[in-house]
Amino acid sequence: MALPSFHLRLALLLLLAVCASAVHPRKLTRFGGVRRFTTSEPSYELPPEYEIHYYTQTVDHFNYKPYSYATFQHRYILNYKYWGGANSSSPIFVYTGEETDVTYDVETFILDLAARFKGQHVNSFESYFNTLGYLSLEQALADYAQVIVDVKKNLSAENCPAVAVGASYGGMLASWFRIKYPHIVIGALASSSPILYFDDITPQNGYHVAVTKDFRDTSESCYNTIKQSWSEIDRIAAEPNGLMTLSNKFNTCSPLNTSQELKDYLEIMYVSAAQYDNPPYYPVERTCRGIDGAPEGTDILGRIVAGLKSRFRGWDSCHDIFTFELSNKSAWDWQTCTQIVMPIGYGYNETMFEAEPFDINNYTKDCLDVFGIVPRPHWMTTEFGGHDIKTVLGNFASNIIFANGLRDPYSIGGVLEDISDSVVAVHTEHGAHCSDLHPPTPDDPDWLVAQRDKEIKIISAWIVEYYAKLATK
Repeated sequence: MALPSFHLRLALLLLLAVCASAVHPRKLTRFGGVRRFTTSEPSYELPPEYEIHYYTQTVDHFNYKPYSYATFQHRYILNYKYWGGANSSSPIFVYTGEETDVTYDVETFILDLAARFKGQHVNSFESYFNTLGYLSLEQALADYAQVIVDVKKNLSAENCPAVAVGASYGGMLASWFRIKYPHIVIGALASSSPILYFDDITPQNGYHVAVTKDFRDTSESCYNTIKQSWSEIDRIAAEPNGLMTLSNKFNTCSPLNTSQELKDYLEIMYVSAAQYDNPPYYPVERTCRGIDGAPEGTDILGRIVAGLKSRFRGWDSCHDIFTFELSNKSAWDWQTCTQIVMPIGYGYNETMFEAEPFDINNYTKDCLDVFGIVPRPHWMTTEFGGHDIKTVLGNFASNIIFANGLRDPYSIGGVLEDISDSVVAVHTEHGAHCSDLHPPTPDDPDWLVAQRDKEIKIISAWIVEYYAKLATK
């Protein structure tokens, strides 16, 4: 996500999980939150019931040098539509944002929670500052704490419980916020949050193995066509005028410079389809329907094009073959070069993709070239634990829901088993990335309704327990 001259600090991280092969593996860690994969920055008009506010935020919470007392205007959003008031038993639901604009994910399942519990909705805290050195998870969590305390004070709602809700990177933030600031939020719903995709905890090829499984389970022939397509692309590219042939076949807006550009792009299409394989769109099924449904005699790449046309409306217009390049203007890229180092890679014949092992040396070189810094690949487990997550969360955490859909490739790095009575895993075989936090609709399948109902029941118990303890004081 490219930013202007300022940089996002709080509502930051994880576009698609796409965040790909020779495309830098860090791009696969761009999760994207609740909204489906998009190739451009979202444009979204804020509904009238939302109010934008600003809090004068401290630049550096962990240093007492004079410059650390500088401030900036930290934007957040309030929605009072369902708020029962400070004198009621209404909770405050805090949506911890992702890497997109603060206004983009305002309408999610959190609105349903607010309606059920007559809660206040505080959305996607977002803050900007033009010095990347202050852009860290620790600063972001401290920003959350400051704003929540201030919001409660302004509402005279100091005794109202707050619950953090986040999707994707925001879900990681929500879970870590509950661990670090248990006196600020009474619990956290962390949807599709791969907090175990660090160090050697999760197999490096896990993400792409899961993508491959999604396609292969959908259609063996579709899987085989995709797997065979990479060498076919290279074969045609090596012919006289081969790149032009490929450009024409895939109707690219600009001529291809290399076959790798096309392969990188297609890989992003497939991994995003798997990551966001949610109802009602089911992009994996749509893609395979096009590949398998091509007329008899259609060649391999003709079937690939048919799959893309089946998935995307308007494919007949020319297509931008984009890739995600490391940028010194991207707050997300900064974080992947500092703390968020997810070792995502895969070897030969492990997936339906060509081999692209994770190489920390190349990864580091890119970060040095762009930012002049060396990544800290082991800091996340030092800061938040992970190698023995059952012991860590069992001893030091409570009231966290880790929600996952097992078709989401990031679920491989998620918490999929209950840790304790109050740190629980809620998952479904059918859902993909952040499926439970999409706005509910009448057409939602039974498994999705059941998953949300289970989450609501758990959150309700937290609130009841909180007020029971409060009454004894």
